[in-house]
Amino acid sequence: MFVLEQEDQDLYDRLQERNLARQYDLLINCIEIGIIQGVRSFDKFLLWSLNAAAVANISQFGGRFREEPVYLKDHKPPHFEKVPHLMDQFISTVQENWFVWSEFALASYVLWRLNWIHPFIEGNGRTARAACYFVICVKSGGLLGGGIILPERIRHDRSPYYEALSEADRAWENGDLNFPRMEEYISRLLDEQVMDTPLHAHSNEAVTPAFGDASNSN
Repeated sequence: MFVLEQEDQDLYDRLQERNLARQYDLLINCIEIGIIQGVRSFDKFLLWSLNAAAVANISQFGGRFREEPVYLKDHKPPHFEKVPHLMDQFISTVQENWFVWSEFALASYVLWRLNWIHPFIEGNGRTARAACYFVICVKSGGLLGGGIILPERIRHDRSPYYEALSEADRAWENGDLNFPRMEEYISRLLDEQVMDTPLHAHSNEAVTPAFGDASNSN
């Protein structure tokens, strides 16, 4: 059972917002488990569950890697037959560098690479933002303070987000794995989160409810 955006825009938007709230609740559980289990908690099952929560009732293929092409305006994702192997490489890179890279470098890589691979039919950005925050919190050893968490702040501050993704894309095309702009962007938004800075005034989107308090931030 699913709703098409073209069929009922208002219902589609409501479902999407409710899905995000449920995804963030699930994310709390995943982070708490990740703090106990460490690096091995970052796997494809985590990503599948976060994606399934994000696209419930708006996509029939939530929680599984795509088996068909997708088309984006400014990026051509890899062929779907390459997705399982690319995701294995992606997860391996995160695990192998867990104790080598900083939390900002790891989170930046996760946020960029998931968007680049685009492993799901729907909800890639939502999944990437949640996974990015998972890495930040687990690497930091706990949930971070603030009423509005990083994934929501990214959703409401997209221009520098897209610029950082493009910079990482260009570096990759030149044979480099480099994302300094993304690291700076994530660091800034986390500072704003911890200081409980309100979202930028230019944002017109509704804000998904927070995790609830300063210790369980959304």
